[in-house]
Amino acid sequence: MATSRQICLAFGTLALLFASALADDVLVLTEENFEKEVGQDRGALVEFYAPWCGHCKKLAPEYEKLGASFKKAKSILIGKVDCDEHKSLCSKYGVSGYPTIQWFPKGSLEPKKFEGPRTAESLAEFVNNEGGTNVKIAALPSNVVVLTEDNFNEIVLDETKDVLVEFYAPWCGHCKNLAPTYEKVATAFKSEEDVVIANVDADKYKNLGEKYGVSGFPTLKFFPKNNKAGEDYDGGRDLDDFVIFINKQCGTSRDGKGQLTSEAGIVATLDSLVKEFLDAGNEEKKAVFSRIEEEVEKLEGSTARYGKIYLKVAKNCIEKGADYAKKEIDRLQRILDKSISTAKADEFTLKKNILSAFA
Repeated sequence: MATSRQICLAFGTLALLFASALADDVLVLTEENFEKEVGQDRGALVEFYAPWCGHCKKLAPEYEKLGASFKKAKSILIGKVDCDEHKSLCSKYGVSGYPTIQWFPKGSLEPKKFEGPRTAESLAEFVNNEGGTNVKIAALPSNVVVLTEDNFNEIVLDETKDVLVEFYAPWCGHCKNLAPTYEKVATAFKSEEDVVIANVDADKYKNLGEKYGVSGFPTLKFFPKNNKAGEDYDGGRDLDDFVIFINKQCGTSRDGKGQLTSEAGIVATLDSLVKEFLDAGNEEKKAVFSRIEEEVEKLEGSTARYGKIYLKVAKNCIEKGADYAKKEIDRLQRILDKSISTAKADEFTLKKNILSAFA
């Protein structure tokens, strides 16, 4: 839990309800599906954007809020087109700058350009007027922990937690641009009890900014369990950069959607014994099992919990035969393919990963 790079992606505006849920709320339009979705039986608001465009990045959290708010409005489609990937489509609709936002009435491919302020509220008012709806912008939950002078020490200096803190200012454009990704980071790790993704308004709480040497916004600092003086994060600003950093520093195994990776639950110190167990005959397996028990006794923290699963799997392999692990993996995968809670998905993924070591 040592070094640091730079977790600079900013405090929250949308939960990774944005990473997956919100990504679904704003429909990705392409040359292949545009006319199948737009100009059909519902009105459509379409943002034509470029991934590198600063104004587009600034609009992103507002547009995502709009998509989430109109999610249940059956008569309205909120979509977006990447003009870097679909140049001919953007050219067809006269797009010459980014972002360009156009309204396509139901049954029409003749657009009307949106000229108002680029806020979720203003966009919603426009869509309501054009589409005959009455949708209000929903307040979206955030998984970013909000820090103040009153709770900063209690949360950040807690030696049982690894804490990432963004020092931001409300007027800071870079902070606003980074907000959606930082929210995704917070949502990805929301199930990790020992990991906290937080932010603090360092313009409002200047004393905190000064105390930790903040001279620009956003500044991100990592406060691991073993270093509450704080470390600068100097890494990349993409979701994957943050996920890699946190997994490495905190010993977690999450992907950008918050799902456990195939490495979750794997205890490297047991690898050689598991291989020996698999290669052993039926009687020899019992002797190797005893050695696995001895190694599991030495484990601490979360690995001790994983070790107990190793023992249970090994015991079942002895009692139920060599194909036990494969059959159990298939059973768990069928459950994982259904709609289940995050906690259950984590539980079954851990078991499936450990079973894979025996398959």
